[in-house]
Amino acid sequence: MPNMKECVTMLKSMTGFGRCEIAQVERKITVEMKAVNHRYCDISIKMPKKLSFFEAGIRNVLKQYIGRGKIDIYITYEDYTENNVCVKYNADLAREYYNNLEKMSKEFGIDNDIRVSALSRYPEVFTLEEQTIDEKELWALVEEAVKGAAARFVETRIAEGEHLKQDIISKLDGMLRIVDFIETRSPEVVNEYRNKLYTKVTELLADTKVEESILVTEVTVFADKICVDEETVRLKSHIINMKETLNDNENVGRKLDFIAQEMNREANTILSKANDLEVTNKAIDLKTEIEKVREQIQNIE
Repeated sequence: MPNMKECVTMLKSMTGFGRCEIAQVERKITVEMKAVNHRYCDISIKMPKKLSFFEAGIRNVLKQYIGRGKIDIYITYEDYTENNVCVKYNADLAREYYNNLEKMSKEFGIDNDIRVSALSRYPEVFTLEEQTIDEKELWALVEEAVKGAAARFVETRIAEGEHLKQDIISKLDGMLRIVDFIETRSPEVVNEYRNKLYTKVTELLADTKVEESILVTEVTVFADKICVDEETVRLKSHIINMKETLNDNENVGRKLDFIAQEMNREANTILSKANDLEVTNKAIDLKTEIEKVREQIQNIE
């Protein structure tokens, strides 16, 4: 099991589950926690009323393990002690009951046949009171169970986070290959355009000599129009930046989402400039992969 310092610095998914049960001779406590994606850290705790005064302490413990996500925590508590309650006899109330019964006996002229067993069943004559619990002892038990569940919870997040990381890196590598193809294909598109333009103009002008300068100007305008050099350079930079950020590990979800938005912006520009079917198809593939990456990033803390 990784220690807390290692847990903090490892890439984590926002989904996870943890459970810890601590059973003693006198009591048992169980803590379960699960989480789903959320923009912020939203913790909901359901527990017995007698543990409610520990809520602030529980939240402080959880802050050491959780950065983001919607976390639901369920705590159950069972007390097996036989001497945790005592019987309290309310003598004053019993006397009031008896005196009033005596008044009824005299008022109506009937025998007062009340017996102790009957009087004891009157409301509140005997009550059960729970003995005071040692708060420090109980908190130590709660804290241990919460930390145990949180540690297991983080373990599942780390394991899932590693899977997400490898999947995203694989997609980023595929995107780099697409960008390399676009960079290789773009000059070919310009050359093909130049050849087609030369052939078409030559056919139209027949024996007339084609002005090379006019062709050069036209090709230059076309090349400038479809040029995506800046976009591919920036896109590669964003891909490399995302890989490096994935290795930073700690609380990188928001930063990764921002980088993905920038990547999508460059892909949109490449697609809008595309004047070739192959480049268009690759740009669409690029946008598809970026969207897949963005979906995965939503799962990262």
